[in-house]
Amino acid sequence: MQISALYHFPVKSLQGHKCKSLAMDKFGAVHDRRWMLVDENNQFLSQRRLRAMAQLKATVTTAGLKLENPEGTSIQVGQPGAEASRRSVRVWDDKVTARDAGDEAASWLSEQLQSPVRLVAMGDEFQRPLQAPRSELQVGFADAAPLLVISQASLDDLNSRLQDPVSMLRFRPNLVISGCEPFAEDQWKTLTIFTSDGPLELECTHLCARCAIPSLHPFTGRAQKEPLRTLAQYRRNENDGEIYFGVNLAPAFGIDKPMSIHLGDKVRAE
Repeated sequence: MQISALYHFPVKSLQGHKCKSLAMDKFGAVHDRRWMLVDENNQFLSQRRLRAMAQLKATVTTAGLKLENPEGTSIQVGQPGAEASRRSVRVWDDKVTARDAGDEAASWLSEQLQSPVRLVAMGDEFQRPLQAPRSELQVGFADAAPLLVISQASLDDLNSRLQDPVSMLRFRPNLVISGCEPFAEDQWKTLTIFTSDGPLELECTHLCARCAIPSLHPFTGRAQKEPLRTLAQYRRNENDGEIYFGVNLAPAFGIDKPMSIHLGDKVRAE
């Protein structure tokens, strides 16, 4: 098996894009979901509430972030420094400290989304432990784990059942693996990725239960019945009623040296 695609999502629930490599640190992929939008109550926002978030493109720059709307209008946002104001924000059940990105970014985003929002970023003081028993590991603004993997065969299987195929961006993974059977990832316990920096061992923490976002167009936010309607026919769990597609990952032993995952890296699953 090998890495056949890599995806990067700088701002939680804004547009993502393909990349050729992903640098890794203790929070997962560097620059991935390190920024987030919050509402007036400092609660995280996603396309579940604001579908127009899908229309905004985020690109990491040397200074911070570039945000762009569908018409090409953009704004540059600097990485909040130590002097930036702090906000206690909520990501699901976790309350964490984040740095506010300033009034200009908040004003621009609020106008684009027609809703009052603020942009926050992770700083050096950020802490968000994974749930026990992996509480020694950290996760950024991602929903539940540092990384998400889906096999290409699983998407191919789904698309063979759909009248109109969907892209992998619907499911917002970081890693796509080729060379296995459809849904083989459901049974994986660990993944070892043989990077040029040495082997990187990842633990498969839990299957990914899908919300409504895969049924939103990844660039417009327009709601559609597929692919969840078809997935529900053969991927719904009888015990909890959830629809599962993809597997969450966390470093098995933490990451204590620079490591990067590249396209074509070989992968072993156990």
